[in-house]
Amino acid sequence: MTGIDIAPARGRLGVLLVGLGAVSTTTIAGVLAIRKGLAPPIGSLTQMGTVRLGKRTEGRSPKITDVVPLSSLDDLVFGGWDIFDEDCYAAARTAGVIDGSMLEKLRPDLEQIRPWPAVFDRRYVKRLDGPNVKKGPNKKDLAEQVIADIRKFKADHALDRLVMVWCGSTEVFMTESEAHASMKNFERALEENDPAIPSSMVYAYAAIREGIPYANAAPNLTADIPALVDLAARTGSPLAGKDLKTGQTLIKTIIAPGLKARLLGVEGWYSTNILGNRDGEVLDDPESFKTKEESKKSVLDYILQPQLYPNLYADLCHVVRINYYPPRGDNKEGWDNIDLVGWLGYKMQLKINFLCRDSILAAPIVLDTALFLDLAKRAGMHGIQEWLSFYFKSPVHAPNLYPEHDLFIQLMKLKNTLRYLKGEELITHLGREYYD
Repeated sequence: MTGIDIAPARGRLGVLLVGLGAVSTTTIAGVLAIRKGLAPPIGSLTQMGTVRLGKRTEGRSPKITDVVPLSSLDDLVFGGWDIFDEDCYAAARTAGVIDGSMLEKLRPDLEQIRPWPAVFDRRYVKRLDGPNVKKGPNKKDLAEQVIADIRKFKADHALDRLVMVWCGSTEVFMTESEAHASMKNFERALEENDPAIPSSMVYAYAAIREGIPYANAAPNLTADIPALVDLAARTGSPLAGKDLKTGQTLIKTIIAPGLKARLLGVEGWYSTNILGNRDGEVLDDPESFKTKEESKKSVLDYILQPQLYPNLYADLCHVVRINYYPPRGDNKEGWDNIDLVGWLGYKMQLKINFLCRDSILAAPIVLDTALFLDLAKRAGMHGIQEWLSFYFKSPVHAPNLYPEHDLFIQLMKLKNTLRYLKGEELITHLGREYYD
């Protein structure tokens, strides 16, 4: 196979983060700590992962960083927007994710990163409000202000390339409308302050218009609309999303494929979450919860494929609950009860209690997504990057195509994409050549 011509990762990469809360500050602090040798990059595929090349007998499994040209962590420069004006050190203290002694070692660097005023409208995130907000006559003007921020950031820090990741809160549930059907409609909607254009779409439009790769780490309807997908094709912006696959859904995409592989029936799957961070406060609003619920509940339908196995999964009772409980902070607890059916109809149960740190699980995904999207841009790839589905609860996909949710198929897709980029043989795991 012939590989793709990938431009080198030369110079500095600006990572634009929308929302400098728990996830973003944990990402930034983590990168700074890894740079200083204070911590290993656990959970990051780009930093620790390997990819097998060739046959098993060849023994070639280099690190991903030795296979494709990724930006070095030393070349990353962070900037972003938030409705609160505190610097990243103060924001990280507020979030309460990272140990205080570690934060003190990173304090000088974190204090240098201050948020720019954000595009924000409480109609879309009802449980939050803050003073650091942009003003303008319409959403088109606000988008132009975001573009001005981007250009200034690039010039001030002598950046060679940029990537944007939405790490803001979950917006209220929305569906596609005429405003999203074409760029002509979309830009008219921006000028008319159409409520069909939430804040996240303003950022996505600004990034994509500038040709910047864009990822959506929340379940919002954002870049996954015809107008912005078409714009990405014209400007060469790679797109990824949506909703980072961190705690409970990560476990579902590990367990559910195994149950289906053994053709064990599932009568019910009850999931509840307890969390007390800003995300939990936002999701305490029913309209924001609806957006998250749609993201979390679709996973099992696609993995278990009840249309193919009606006797096993057609009557599955799938319930998802999210409970805001302030004492927990960022320490999230995901509890699952799974009612199984085995041979001869015998009933069984599986119970999972995952006590996790939401932002600790999310941070390496933000890093990997940024680095892989930058790689995609340098490889001339644009539009939806389905090979990055590995990282998301609701992977964006082409129209009339169902999304792949099985974590192991997603990882195979990701690694085969890396092989494809370098002209290496794709691995099917057939293995007949070892025995014929």
